[in-house]
Amino acid sequence: MTDKKGVLPRTVGFWGASLFPVNGMIGAGIFALPAILVAAVGDFAPWMMVFGLVLILPLAFVFSTLATRFDHHGGPILYAGTAFGSFFGFQAGWARYASGVVAIAANTHVAIAYLAVLFPILDDPLLRTGAVVAFIAFTTVVNLVGMRASVGLLGVMTAVKILPLIGLIVLGLATRDSSVSLTLPQFSQFESVVLLTFYAFMAFENGTFAAGEVRDAKRTVPRALLVTIGAVATFYVLVILAYLAVSPAVAEGESALAAAAGDLLGQAGVIAISVAASFSIAANSLSGGIVTPRMTYGMAEQGMLPRVFAHISPRFQTPDVSILFYGGTAIVFSLWGGFAALAVASTLSRLVMYLLSSAALPVIEHRDDKKVPIWHLPIALLAAASTVWVASHASPRAFLMLGLILLVGSGLYLVARRQPMESGSETS
Repeated sequence: MTDKKGVLPRTVGFWGASLFPVNGMIGAGIFALPAILVAAVGDFAPWMMVFGLVLILPLAFVFSTLATRFDHHGGPILYAGTAFGSFFGFQAGWARYASGVVAIAANTHVAIAYLAVLFPILDDPLLRTGAVVAFIAFTTVVNLVGMRASVGLLGVMTAVKILPLIGLIVLGLATRDSSVSLTLPQFSQFESVVLLTFYAFMAFENGTFAAGEVRDAKRTVPRALLVTIGAVATFYVLVILAYLAVSPAVAEGESALAAAAGDLLGQAGVIAISVAASFSIAANSLSGGIVTPRMTYGMAEQGMLPRVFAHISPRFQTPDVSILFYGGTAIVFSLWGGFAALAVASTLSRLVMYLLSSAALPVIEHRDDKKVPIWHLPIALLAAASTVWVASHASPRAFLMLGLILLVGSGLYLVARRQPMESGSETS
């Protein structure tokens, strides 16, 4: 039976909805990508983020257009399910869900590794593992307590990670000269780093997963997607410009921005960027912990997973079973050293979701009687083509792991379909 307790409250506005894609796109990559791009293409590096934006924009337009039609949980689950049936809707959601579980396990390890620079005690393997488990458990509890608490904490963590980077941009560009080249690098270099810039924008779609708890979702979610992807692209360009201005030779790899900040402010700069890096990755994990359980909730709502995943806590008004399952699974993967094999397929899993969503837009619009803009079909085709091009660079091992992920998901789907359908969500 459906009652007021069986409906998740819509407590998230535009700024809260924007935090989900922002923290999906800005994680560990922004601290390593500037040095990688500069090493590959030199002063042309800032323009590479523009190319990455151009590559991802068709997908962003596809998702924002589809988001204007749906205001329930699930995002790509609803898009593919409406166009091609529940099995394909399930596979779009399951592929993305599996990617999210592996990502939170991997990213939390990286966040603790950054903290170990400031707190060497975390170099102890046992303590580091304990810290990883404790953080995942903490974010699970926060998510369980309520969407307002989760979004509030996410906002604080976002500020902590963004402010030091803004300081680096302002000080770097104000005190040093930055150089930018318009000379296109060799094609082999260009192609490899364009792929990296595409990956930098992945997870922009996070804002669609929890649409069922967003106020005026059909208007708010599309705006949040397009505004944040433009803002993140601009932020990446400014960070790279600041890195070029300070000294692109100060360091390479994950410590590059910390070294650049150290060149400006000494040890205080190193500490500020190290803290920002750890909070950035932690916020990325927290954001995933908020939106990804809404996918299993949405799949259960649609009868694609066992009904227990649609259970809502009568006290906190959150999808408690989905949240606890997600947190528990992430902890298990964080303890299993072999989860790196699944991480190989995590990016490919997202591409499955992108491809199905791109194909869904023209199918859904074709069924409508309303006239749609003529540019929608070319945009959907471009989005599908860019997704296939990126997927073509994946290894055979990644495709094998993806096949195993989809096979496990199909088993869960068949179990769910054997259960009688009920309307609404469960509450106790």
